[in-house]
Amino acid sequence: MNKISRRRFMRDSGTGLAAGAVASAIPLVAPQPAEGATPPPEGTTQISMKVNGELHRLEVQDRWSLVEVLRDHLHLTGTKIGCDDGECGACTVIVDGAPIYSCNTLAVWADGKEITTIEGISNGKTLHPVQESFVKVDAAQCAFCAPGQVVAAVALLQRNPNPTRDEVRQGMAGNLCRCGNYNHWVDGVLGVAGSKKQTAE
Repeated sequence: MNKISRRRFMRDSGTGLAAGAVASAIPLVAPQPAEGATPPPEGTTQISMKVNGELHRLEVQDRWSLVEVLRDHLHLTGTKIGCDDGECGACTVIVDGAPIYSCNTLAVWADGKEITTIEGISNGKTLHPVQESFVKVDAAQCAFCAPGQVVAAVALLQRNPNPTRDEVRQGMAGNLCRCGNYNHWVDGVLGVAGSKKQTAE
């Protein structure tokens, strides 16, 4: 039996099966073209979204995932594709203040949303305090999952600036680390928890 990849399955079967778990958090918005404007080709949608503070207007295929648009069309390659199945968290970004998996979020669902990727966490060459803390405690080993871990940690601290160790573990549970460096990730978050300086200056 030939194995069918998830990407091919989504391509052949349309968007109906994509990411039901996040659909309620990021509802599908289908904007209507302005009067007199040429409608986009069938199977595409015109969207606008603010990414790291910059407004982008794009024509996207309805089957494209958000991570595809971020990486392939906006060239924000810090967001990684790991499992590509909404399980590992390497592709975590913040959408309207909430961490989500961008691999199983359709780009059309992000229309009108404000998105923060790992590139928007730091301030130029000035690291975010979470990044500084992770470096200090040697949180990353291979570092492939690090962007998703950092983004998830920032979102956690935005919701709960002074979490307990158990709350950090729970808040970071959606991010997997193949190196098994979980205790260091937790230490990195706790190194910033309670601090008044949680945004890069």
